[in-house]
Amino acid sequence: MAGMVPASAAPAPEPEPDADASRPRRRHPWRWPLRIAGGLLLLLLLAWAVLYVTKGRFLRHPFERLLASQLHRPVRVTGDFQLFFDPLTVKFLAEGLAIANPGYATQPFLLRARRLEARIAPLSLLRDQWHAYRLDLTDAAVDLEWDGAHRHNSWTFSDEKGGKPLTLPVIDAATLSGTTLRYRDPRLRFLADLRFRTIRSTDAHIGDAIRFTGTGEVRATPFTLTGALLSPNATVERGRNRLALQALAAGNRIGMTATLPSLAALEKVPLAVTADGGNLARLLDIIGVAVPDTRRYRLAAQLVLDGGVYHFTGLRGTFGDSDLSGAFTVHNEEPRVRVDAALRTRRLDIVDAAPFIGYNPDLVAARGPSAAATGGKGPPRLLPDAPLRIQALQAFDARLKWHVDAVRSRAVPLSDIDLALGLDHSRITLRPLTFTMARGRVTSDVVIDARQRPARTTYDIRLLPTPVSRLLAGFGAIEAGTTGTVKGRVQLVGIGDSVRRSLATARGRMAFILPSGTFWMRNVQLVELDLGVFVQRMLQGKLKQPVQINCGLVAFTVRDGLAAADPILIDTSKNVIAGRGGFSFRSERIDLSVRADAKKFSLFSGQSPIGIGGSFAAPTIRPISRQLLARAGVGLGLGLLAPPAALLAFVDPGDAKSAACGPVLAGANAAAQRTAKGKPRTDVGTGKDARPPKHRKFLGIF
Repeated sequence: MAGMVPASAAPAPEPEPDADASRPRRRHPWRWPLRIAGGLLLLLLLAWAVLYVTKGRFLRHPFERLLASQLHRPVRVTGDFQLFFDPLTVKFLAEGLAIANPGYATQPFLLRARRLEARIAPLSLLRDQWHAYRLDLTDAAVDLEWDGAHRHNSWTFSDEKGGKPLTLPVIDAATLSGTTLRYRDPRLRFLADLRFRTIRSTDAHIGDAIRFTGTGEVRATPFTLTGALLSPNATVERGRNRLALQALAAGNRIGMTATLPSLAALEKVPLAVTADGGNLARLLDIIGVAVPDTRRYRLAAQLVLDGGVYHFTGLRGTFGDSDLSGAFTVHNEEPRVRVDAALRTRRLDIVDAAPFIGYNPDLVAARGPSAAATGGKGPPRLLPDAPLRIQALQAFDARLKWHVDAVRSRAVPLSDIDLALGLDHSRITLRPLTFTMARGRVTSDVVIDARQRPARTTYDIRLLPTPVSRLLAGFGAIEAGTTGTVKGRVQLVGIGDSVRRSLATARGRMAFILPSGTFWMRNVQLVELDLGVFVQRMLQGKLKQPVQINCGLVAFTVRDGLAAADPILIDTSKNVIAGRGGFSFRSERIDLSVRADAKKFSLFSGQSPIGIGGSFAAPTIRPISRQLLARAGVGLGLGLLAPPAALLAFVDPGDAKSAACGPVLAGANAAAQRTAKGKPRTDVGTGKDARPPKHRKFLGIF
């Protein structure tokens, strides 16, 4: 049996080939994509389920980090947070949402909301502008601020200039309740706090205007504000915004209407503004510009804001009983505001002009300028004593051109006024100030230098050559009966913060020159109280016969506010008129005497000075002087002895010395005056005493 192979060790039979295995396998190309899609769908369903069950609350911190990276600001949610699909729209809920402000802001948060809930279209999250089916915002506080340089603002989300501003979502339906907004611009020194009424919208439309109220402060002046967004649907659709505001500040009511390209776009947009109130000065005080007080005003203009520059054009309106039109620009610069203005007034009421020299317009209207100069208290005074507002003048600079066609006044006929005013670091220049007064043209340069304390004022006022008859006719003296011309100049320098105080310390000279001309005969005879010649000429019908004026000078030298005649001298073909005395800018008292000495013999002449006294506010004329009474007494005594002898007291021998016209026409002082024969004059004083001399010659001889 040896050598025999066991049966178990025999080789196995070859298997028969499988017919199916020999066939090629079929591939399914959609199997793996379907598996991937199924896996993704399963993951999405799982994510949806996780989000739906957890409401996405675990995404709060990732949401804060993601939004903070996009806004470049810290973002916090301190209350409940939800972010999930419900079922197909994205539901977002954040309670205690806070978005921080940049470091330059005065408030820590750009936005704080007690509750924000929204339903958002999922695919819109992939675009820059989201689409919210519904948004509910409760007790939101928004703070919008500019930096000090006005280069960055808190609603632009970038540290670089020109960063991306806030983009509002498209909202189909919304409810906003308890919303407040704070806006601050440090360059304009402007702050506003607004509170909005509850806003509701459906189908992307808001049923009514969005109304708001608020308070604020502009340049330290508080105000209250009401307003409305009159086109809320256009605003929602990111169209043009019709806005209307009305504010009350410092007794002024200010209105503004505009159509804005966007809610925050105020610059370079025409704004229709109106203002009315009891005093225009209180309105301009708000922006740091000082002007005299006015009566009630009403103005309208178009405002365009360009950076820190306010352009007001198409200005029109009234103040008091006067009109005003033109344009002006306010440059809101540091350290002081600058104003450029070109204005025109057709009719300026004299009461409205009063404040520009220091009068209270209401007192002028009620009681006249003399009462206004004293503030309604104390004895009447004419020179105003309202002080310069030094602190206000230090806050701004100005350039003003103002033309006034005519001044409405019964007593002072003024017209054709041109004023060029400059204010540069507390130095005021009125250069030139020209006007027509009683048909005479006056040009002047006035400089008020408030850089030194008290202010130093320089007056240089010139009356251009004007026909005397025309000048007097302008004051209503139609029968003045004079020809020839008059010219004059006032040059004074004074120290003081008001017109009265500067003139009370003034020094300088005032002179008015009359070249050759004529007086009516009656004017000359009455000045010298030559009643005999007056009656004689009247009976002869020669009362209007002209008397030739050879030359004349009415001048005063002013020292420390006291003006002394230096000289008063008028030479005519019939007589010589001379004056003594003066007046005081301090007390506003007048003490002058004017006397006419005849060049020809007169049998019956009063031959005594006419006194001019009283005050600036109430001047008086005294034709009956002590000298005239003395003459009358002497005449009465002589008449008792021998009646014809009474006439001796009124005889004028006609010994007046003609004046040399050279010094007169040159405006020289009294010491330089000469007779026609070259001798010094002794009848014109010394120009140093503002009081008339006590002694007068009488009897025409002594």
